[in-house]
Amino acid sequence: MKSKTVRKLDLVMQALICVSLVLFSIETLPDLKSSTRAWLRCAEIFVVVVFTIEYIARFYLGGIRFAASFLGIIDLMAIMPFYLSLGFDLRAIRAFRLMRLVRVLKLARYNRAIARFHRAFVIAREEFILFGFVAMILLYLAAVGIHHFEHDAQPEAFASVFHSLWWAVATLTTVGYGDVYPITPGGKVFTTLLLVIGLGIVSVPAGLIASALGKAREIEE
Repeated sequence: MKSKTVRKLDLVMQALICVSLVLFSIETLPDLKSSTRAWLRCAEIFVVVVFTIEYIARFYLGGIRFAASFLGIIDLMAIMPFYLSLGFDLRAIRAFRLMRLVRVLKLARYNRAIARFHRAFVIAREEFILFGFVAMILLYLAAVGIHHFEHDAQPEAFASVFHSLWWAVATLTTVGYGDVYPITPGGKVFTTLLLVIGLGIVSVPAGLIASALGKAREIEE
């Protein structure tokens, strides 16, 4: 069991991660005053300093084993964008700012629920890989099928299998944006079948996660 002091430190780190994400969002607001940008810069420096001290401390205690671990890599990626951006011009900073979103993964270290979710993903990783492979095959077959049925009727929307992949993704995930849709009888029947398959595409990962979360909870207890 963690001591009260350790729990309090965990809460502080979680708060800093959330603050960092809020700062990132505020920086995207248009027409910010120079004084506001300066304040945001100071706040970002403070957050990075804290994260850097944490990383150095964990590296000192865990060494290369910590640095090569998943959470160690996440911790490093959470601070590297700041230091890398110091050596680049302003045009490159935007890309490094986007990398700061990796910090949200640091929550997995301090939050039990997120840590359990990560453990569940590790437990079911083989099933997820298999499911992802099958899903990619279904996406390709869906794109090929709709291209066959709709290419002659809608040569611009379904110009090739690659053009049809967007429709396949939207249909198999049951999102159905409606920007591209079949108009031929064959295409409509094919789409109906895909929509039924799409329900399974959505439900299978949910079942895998629920089962893995149950196993993760048993491991904790």
